Amino acid sequence: MADRTDRQARLARLAQLGDALQAAASREDWDRLGEQARTLLPALRKLAAQGPWTASEHAALERVVALHDAAAQSVASAARALEARLEEMRANKDGWIAYAMYSETEPGVSQE
Repeated sequence: MADRTDRQARLARLAQLGDALQAAASREDWDRLGEQARTLLPALRKLAAQGPWTASEHAALERVVALHDAAAQSVASAARALEARLEEMRANKDGWIAYAMYSETEPGVSQE
């Protein structure tokens, strides 16, 4: 009976790991996602040390891997979008500086 309880606990822990990755990625909480990713390998090693995976545990493990891969793709997509935005900002830097200087020196220009 203890073996069944251990298996259920391992399945629950795998589900928890996957759900945490998915939740952080869906909220685009990159700090939390980083924390989840850093703790993933030690947690999986600890679970693996408990013995061979059953078929249901293996399926749960595959879900964790798939969610990790999806989260990594989300991070990469967000990084590409940020890089594009930064490049746009770099390209328009001279115009923004000129506008800021004009706004500071022209009377009647609203400073919000």
